[in-house]
Amino acid sequence: MDLGLKNKIALVAGSSRGLGYATALALAREGCRVVVNGRDTDKVKAAAERIGREAGASVLGLAGDVSQAEVPAQLVAQTVEALGGLDLLVTNSSGPMPGTMETLDESAWQKGIELSFMSHLRLIKAALPHLKKSQAASVLAVTSYSVKQPIPNLLISNSVRAATVGMMKTLAMELGKDGIRFNSILPGWTVTERVEELLAFRAKNNNTTVEQEAAKIVAEIPLGRMGRPEEFGAAAAFLLSPVASYVHGVALPVDGGIIKGTF
Repeated sequence: MDLGLKNKIALVAGSSRGLGYATALALAREGCRVVVNGRDTDKVKAAAERIGREAGASVLGLAGDVSQAEVPAQLVAQTVEALGGLDLLVTNSSGPMPGTMETLDESAWQKGIELSFMSHLRLIKAALPHLKKSQAASVLAVTSYSVKQPIPNLLISNSVRAATVGMMKTLAMELGKDGIRFNSILPGWTVTERVEELLAFRAKNNNTTVEQEAAKIVAEIPLGRMGRPEEFGAAAAFLLSPVASYVHGVALPVDGGIIKGTF
């Protein structure tokens, strides 16, 4: 299926690895002009070059930590200056520190808010004037299935990501009249570097192995396995595309069925 994404300009935050990378690659393969972002300049450059080779496309890499207040606006401005506009925005970042109420201090909470809420808000606010000029404007926030089913030992993520989904739903109601679609995507357990880090954290805390912790998770997933990054990337590309032109204000799980609730 042609998703109608050829020559659309896409800025994908947090895309030098993991789910962001998978999304950027999927968009590039569909013909988008993609901007890749991450904190480390060398990793961003390498990711942009790798996506460019795999997709046969020209990909721009822009380094910057989206949790820093001034960076989101800079990324948007650089994208528009380099490519002439903006059609698609993917707001994404790494996850907050794991822990519980007793182990997490206020500093960890502030960092989590900057990383997993304010980065989304600032990127969208900076992008709005440009998205309003697009004929196919779409914003996708990458959050987590934890907004529907909290994950143990991820208190900050469970709390702050839910606020992001609330913001996206509100923006869908406020800005739909401007022709901008707003959706959230809720990844489940997917084989990425972030998940590997969480498994290592759990193994250390529980005095187990990474393999044992992974097996516990897989036992809860109806499909019997973790997801692959490219499966997430395909779902993200669809939501962003003109093919999904009447999909607006949703929070779509891509989780193998792990969410137990009906809605």
